[in-house]
Amino acid sequence: MYLIDANVLITAKNTYYPLEHIPQFWDWLIEQGESNAIKMPREIYDEVAGGTDDLANWIKSPDAKNALLLDEEADLALVRKALRDGYQSNDPNFTDSELIKVGRDAFLVSYGLVDSGRTVVTKEVTKRTKRLGATRLPDACDDCEVRWCDDFKMYRALDFNLR
Repeated sequence: MYLIDANVLITAKNTYYPLEHIPQFWDWLIEQGESNAIKMPREIYDEVAGGTDDLANWIKSPDAKNALLLDEEADLALVRKALRDGYQSNDPNFTDSELIKVGRDAFLVSYGLVDSGRTVVTKEVTKRTKRLGATRLPDACDDCEVRWCDDFKMYRALDFNLR
C-alpha cells in the first residue's frame, strides 16, 4: 500500500495533471484507492480537504474520499516513535516550534510503521540536517525504517498510463 503525502496531490494538480485537463489521472487515483493500493491517512487528507480550491473540492467528493481515505486511527505509540526516531523529539532542545515544523509528517511515518508492506510517497527529497524540526520526510522514514519513494516511482509501479 502506498501512503501519499499532501504534496503529491498538490503538485500533481498544479503542474502535471490539472483536474480539468487530465481527469483520467484523478479517476485512476480513485481506482487505486478502491483497490487499496493508494491511501491517505486522515491527518494528511484533512490537510488537502481544508483548502478552498478545486483539489479540496475533488478530495471531499464522496468517490475520492471513500476511495482514498485510510480507514485507520493513528496509533499514538507509533506517532511518538516517529517523532523520537525520525525527528529527534527526545532531544532536550526539541521545542513546540520544532513540533510545529514537523507538522503532520510524523503521522504519515507512523502509518508506515504499522506494516512493512507500506510505502510513504512524497515529493520531498532527502536532505540531512542537524537542525531540529528541519528533518525531511524521506530522512525520517529512513531513520524509522519505513519505505518511501517519490510519486513517479509509485506511478510506474502501479502502471499509470493515459492509454
